Amino acid sequence: MSGFVEKPEPLQVPGLVHIHTGKVRDLYRNEAGDLVMVASDRLSAYDWVLPSEIPDKGRVLTQLSLWWFDQLTDLVPNHVISTDLPAGAPADWAGRTLVCRSLRMVPVECVARGYLTGSGLVEYEKSRTVCGLALPEGLTDGSELPGPIFTPATKAAVGEHDENVSYEEVARQVGVEEAALLRRTTLDVYARARDIARERGIILADTKFEFGFDHAADGEGDGSGEGTDRLVIADEVLTPDSSRFWPAATWEPGHAQPSHDKQYVRDWLTSPASGWDRRSEQPPPALPQEIVDATRAKYIEAYELLTGTTWR
Repeated sequence: MSGFVEKPEPLQVPGLVHIHTGKVRDLYRNEAGDLVMVASDRLSAYDWVLPSEIPDKGRVLTQLSLWWFDQLTDLVPNHVISTDLPAGAPADWAGRTLVCRSLRMVPVECVARGYLTGSGLVEYEKSRTVCGLALPEGLTDGSELPGPIFTPATKAAVGEHDENVSYEEVARQVGVEEAALLRRTTLDVYARARDIARERGIILADTKFEFGFDHAADGEGDGSGEGTDRLVIADEVLTPDSSRFWPAATWEPGHAQPSHDKQYVRDWLTSPASGWDRRSEQPPPALPQEIVDATRAKYIEAYELLTGTTWR
């Protein structure tokens, strides 16, 4: 059992219809039929949404995603229509709200890995594979892979665990052509982001993307003059929630790496200090204030290092 420790009541806003409360985001639909996505300060770990929030986290995720969308626009279009606050929305939504296209979402988490860690390391230690892809002997926690790999996962509901799947399973679910497009786009975006992050002293160890399809207008499709379905990157992108960011200066394979992401919270939850057994059905405890403060600092540090701007 997992999920929300205490699921929040959705805020009712005139002109918006509440659709879904996710681990971090609340989704609404406006009168035009567009999605309104609001990033909260909630934090999830080990399939639980924690009872403690991280101040400014929703704004950091939103503003960093917008920055990355700008870096990737020549590779793949994104779902953002506007950052304007909907009429009647609370002032607290400012900076954390996106009005987005409604897409036909792909039912796959598109994960790219350049380094061995996390669930990939667990599988590698058992079989020398990740998502069925054979890897060489001698790799350890934090090792750079011979090249980036596409390691998809199923998209799980709140409280359930994403499961790594093979590329062949993705092709069975969505078709051979769509699977190839997802793999190619995922690795292209990862390569661009990896190089940008590296210039700023950060290793992008792995990351996950969500994609959907919309109908492109004439001239945006396949060059034939007719509209066509096009792949669009959605949700958040390359944030401390969806990625592992490691300081390049301290990278050393053979052990867990320091990070600019929520791994800091995962590590505390599994330490004796938390008193929590993740194998039990008991919800995780509230985070101590010092852990909350340090986590906020890590998210802001990631934003500032990547964008080169000061958080305010």
